[in-house]
Amino acid sequence: MSRTRSRTAPLDQACVAAVDLARSAIEETVGPDQVGEHLGVEGEGERVVTHYFACLDHAYRGWRWAVTVARASRARNVTVSEVVLLPGAGALLPPEWVPWSERLRPGDLGVGDLLPTAADDDRLAPGFTETADDSERQMIFEYGLGRARVLSPIGRDRAVRRWHSGESGPHTPLAHAAPAQCSTCGFYWPLAGALGTGFGVCTNEYAPDDGRVVAADHGCGAHSEAAVLPHQVEPTSPILDDLAYDHLPEDSPEADLAGSADLAGSVDDTDTEPLGHS
Repeated sequence: MSRTRSRTAPLDQACVAAVDLARSAIEETVGPDQVGEHLGVEGEGERVVTHYFACLDHAYRGWRWAVTVARASRARNVTVSEVVLLPGAGALLPPEWVPWSERLRPGDLGVGDLLPTAADDDRLAPGFTETADDSERQMIFEYGLGRARVLSPIGRDRAVRRWHSGESGPHTPLAHAAPAQCSTCGFYWPLAGALGTGFGVCTNEYAPDDGRVVAADHGCGAHSEAAVLPHQVEPTSPILDDLAYDHLPEDSPEADLAGSADLAGSVDDTDTEPLGHS
């Protein structure tokens, strides 16, 4: 078995010497202040050479000008084929292009936006997978219960993993601090079908997940059986007995205060004063 040998075409000396021609082609496009030193040449084919020049534009650091020149067979004149700007070592490059379907993230869909689903989306399956009779299909469509596609097992498993590992799953600080799981809460409404064994909808208007799908082992502080508050008895006003009085010892400080108050407010019977009559 013989090895295939690749033969490299020799550099055309006339094209290699056309450095000034290549530089002038760049200067006609961007101006002489954007062209730096000559970086070398590279053979592209028979009588085809590319000259490289440094780019002095501050917005394109690490890039270089590439001018491809060529010479026709048995011709003496060298002509310019193309002038391009190519990235070099250490050049700043944009990220690789990613299709829009892979760039899409939850919450990107806005009002009026349409999100088409591919015909071969593995998350969906034909709606009549379990119905083989044509008459049954027609009856379902007449009652408006038919759907062209339904959730496939792959789509269901992806939803289960996404919901269980999300904010409404059991691995969040809210769920860890909850007094009990959602499956034991009176506001937990299980989903129908196969997903009902592990997921439901929260119906508590005061819960952070109200109206959202939550895992059965999720939880929050708004659990229906979180706490039972005891009946609060309103305090009554104190009863004051105005008819009775207390006996105080004569030598007590309270008795001295009471006696001094009586003397200050009484009339001295020993002193007499004229009252204006006899």
